[in-house]
Amino acid sequence: MDDEAMIDLAWDSGCMNCHDVDRSLRGPAWLDVAERYRDDDEAFERLVETVREGGSGNWGDERMTPNRRVPMEDIRTLVGWLLELESEQEE
Repeated sequence: MDDEAMIDLAWDSGCMNCHDVDRSLRGPAWLDVAERYRDDDEAFERLVETVREGGSGNWGDERMTPNRRVPMEDIRTLVGWLLELESEQEE
């Protein structure tokens, strides 16, 4: 997946208001999410659900707001992309 296109989709979807690829904002950095869930075969569906419906408790006290206005296809695309992210140190 093209990183630039995924970042554009994330901006258009409102994700970048709370997240960044490599640093924590209101929500966790996506590299941290990828690191935590990389070897979890069930993480993809759980994360898609969390993005869609919102959630809390996995990364501190901050609540993730639901993103129901974002098309499910876009959520699935973004979650799939972020789970494959690797920091330059890991490569």
